[in-house]
Amino acid sequence: MSRSGLRAQLACGYLLHQRPYRDSSLIVELFVRDHGRLCAFAHAARGPRSRFAALQPFRPLLLSWSGRGEAPALTAAEADGPPPPALAPDRVLSAFYLNELLLKLTVPHDPQPELHAHYAATLARLRAGEPLEEVLRHFEKCLLELLGYGTDLRFEADGRAVAPDAYYHFRPGAGLWPAAAAEGAVPGRVLLALAADEPLGDPLEQRQARAVLRAALDHCLDGRELRVRTVARAVARMERSA
Repeated sequence: MSRSGLRAQLACGYLLHQRPYRDSSLIVELFVRDHGRLCAFAHAARGPRSRFAALQPFRPLLLSWSGRGEAPALTAAEADGPPPPALAPDRVLSAFYLNELLLKLTVPHDPQPELHAHYAATLARLRAGEPLEEVLRHFEKCLLELLGYGTDLRFEADGRAVAPDAYYHFRPGAGLWPAAAAEGAVPGRVLLALAADEPLGDPLEQRQARAVLRAALDHCLDGRELRVRTVARAVARMERSA
């Protein structure tokens, strides 16, 4: 299907982002299983009787569109099954974090069915109340792997196996390098647990795992700031002042 003649009926997808357009319409960013990330116009989508009432984030949708150019017209948005349970208030920001990563790291019109399934499974884990650090680290690691940016955390840059009792520096794009047990160095046991998706119960180890994956993501973002991080910092400041 060429971009100059886009048309689809009842494609499985999610709403990642929306913004107002003119008086009553929306520009929507969608993540569709068999079409990848897609921008579309939803005309007359903001009225009280809009046919796009089901167009909500984090909800499985069946989407139809048609038109020419980079942004076709959305013609229908239906719920794909019964509405899922609402996200707990303290999980909503994390779900928007997933959306922003998809918006900034995926390529338009590049089908990613495995990543679509991974995103859906992660939303289900957030709704189920699973440990947040584990859920987010797993999503980040798999996202990097599926997009071709992953690093095998079981091996050093020269191919030697990571030792649990050794320490390493992670260099985005260059891999793992042996280091002294100093500030910023990550224990091998943390890297191996992260590679195997094993839980990290120690808060320090959780911070170390988060720092490794954040460095990898920041390298891929190439200097682009995630808005959700700015919001998270503002919320943390308000909580501390309260």
